[in-house]
Amino acid sequence: MEKRKLGNTNLHVYPVTLGGNVFGWTIDEKQSFEILDAFTGAEFNFIDTADVYSRWAPGNEGGESEKIIGSWMKKRGNRENLIIATKVGSDMGNGNKGLAKKYILKAAEDSLRRLQTDYIDLYQTHFDDAETPIEETLEAYAQLIKEGKVRHIGASNLTAERLKDSLEIALKNGLPVYETFQPHYNLYEREIFEDGLEPVCLGNNLGVLNYYSLASGFLTGKYRSEADLNKSKRGGGVAKYLDPRGFKILDALDKVASELNSIPATVALAWLIHRPSVTAPIVSATSLKQLDSIIKAPDLAITADQLHFLTSESAW
Repeated sequence: MEKRKLGNTNLHVYPVTLGGNVFGWTIDEKQSFEILDAFTGAEFNFIDTADVYSRWAPGNEGGESEKIIGSWMKKRGNRENLIIATKVGSDMGNGNKGLAKKYILKAAEDSLRRLQTDYIDLYQTHFDDAETPIEETLEAYAQLIKEGKVRHIGASNLTAERLKDSLEIALKNGLPVYETFQPHYNLYEREIFEDGLEPVCLGNNLGVLNYYSLASGFLTGKYRSEADLNKSKRGGGVAKYLDPRGFKILDALDKVASELNSIPATVALAWLIHRPSVTAPIVSATSLKQLDSIIKAPDLAITADQLHFLTSESAW
């Protein structure tokens, strides 16, 4: 397993990113620590979270994931060994959202405090804000970088047009350039990224950190009928995949997994890792068993023919 350069940055990461969206939601602090310990114990170093994780859970206010990661890093004393990414822009309640300069500067301080760190390796625009000029957003990031509080910036959930505009405005005005992009991308959800965003990412050497890498668990093979949807809290988001194309993809994953003496989740991640545009797929785990299937993906001996087969069977 070799590290990959993250876009044009000086950051190098192993080809799996641990998603922090489940911390403080479907798993508590103790369980989160176990996952983080096992992930880094296997020599992986890249963790992605957001200020809004996991505000949607009953009783939460947002920032729970960052607090757990911050507490873990403080207790382990391992901050310098990690690449930490977080995001800004989502609705934190009470009008706290968006990409205005004043808000970004405040939100960054809040994230730094929760993470118990002096700097964020990768600070990302979570969602677009059409009401704020792109220049203003990038000026906020420029200030944070100048102050040493942020090392690099990235974006998520922008359209191809807005991503191109952001890159062009940054270069034209001497402002920080987005160096990574987070799309919704997996074996099932391919069209939106591949049809417009992927060429922009490849053309500008952006590090791609796709989320929903396992389609909310569908690509693990755990959900094969509507009766399976109550197997977890995320099951409701899987129903849309229970269609002929979804079942065809599962059949293909089953076939390749059988050939490799592996499981569908590991194969689905290996397919992503071998995509020319992808740097490190984001995937979360709520158990050590799930994590084991994730960390095996970079070393899976998948062949070019098997990759082509998966690409063909999942064609949109």
